Amino acid sequence: MTDREIDLLCFGEPLMELTRIDTTGNGGGSDGAPTYRAGYGGDTSNCAVAAARQGARVAYASAVGDDAFGRELRALWTREEVDHTPVLTDPTAPTGLYIITPSPAGRDFAYYRAGSAASCYRSDDLPLDLLPRTRIVQLSGISQAVGEGPRDAGFALIEAARVAGCEVAYDTNLRLKLWSLDTARAVMHGAMERCTIALPSLDDSRVLLGIEEPDAIVDAYLARGPRVVALKMGEAGALIATADRRERLGPHPVEPVDATGAGDTFDGAFLARLAAGDDPFTAARYAGVAAALTTTGYGAVAPIPTRTDVVALLP
Repeated sequence: MTDREIDLLCFGEPLMELTRIDTTGNGGGSDGAPTYRAGYGGDTSNCAVAAARQGARVAYASAVGDDAFGRELRALWTREEVDHTPVLTDPTAPTGLYIITPSPAGRDFAYYRAGSAASCYRSDDLPLDLLPRTRIVQLSGISQAVGEGPRDAGFALIEAARVAGCEVAYDTNLRLKLWSLDTARAVMHGAMERCTIALPSLDDSRVLLGIEEPDAIVDAYLARGPRVVALKMGEAGALIATADRRERLGPHPVEPVDATGAGDTFDGAFLARLAAGDDPFTAARYAGVAAALTTTGYGAVAPIPTRTDVVALLP
């Protein structure tokens, strides 16, 4: 695939992020109203930005509303050099939003995504003409959980990508507020049988597969067909496996303050390095450092490191 100029095409739902930054509960404004900081989210959009910051050539496929939030997201992708030409503008549906509120237990998340532009996406909207020029296609459980249209579009994208000779990467990102466990299992198991790169988390996999041990989880995914599995285990690091080799990677030591988007950064950095020619184990060591650095700042996008940042800390 040396002639393919798009390293990574991500598909899913982008979101605007509002984080409450006055933590006293008395409001931060002069009138006592709470103060929020705007940011960006959406797992596959985060992945796209992370890959671009590692030097990958990235495109994003989705839909946003004809609204201020949609324009903010487009401005983000422009700054990050993510090609958002394939992102549609829906004149009737809004851009999705989530709000983060600090709480004694950590942080509470409230999502406002029902009826979003991305949830109205259909298979006919897919930029299939890009696939012959693309190395890797990435999507997630959330990409398919936000609506029946995106669910079907996800499968259509996977099938078309395989026909076009692309690698297909799939992250579970299980969100049971979006669909039932039975539906999530059926859809994600079907996707895993068709993808070539599996990017599950340990917590998701224990729920989806009913298996506790990381090695057994990896075995179960490999049996479904992916050539490589990168099992993300949070503070325990990651377990990377192919049919004939596996390696457990410890976490990179940092002082974490916020784990939001760390898994998305791992995905983007991992796929960027695979597209650059690294083997899965080398790519995963790189991605582990990138993900760790993401946890040293607040928000999903702002703390994503650049390639220079990561290389400086590689062992």
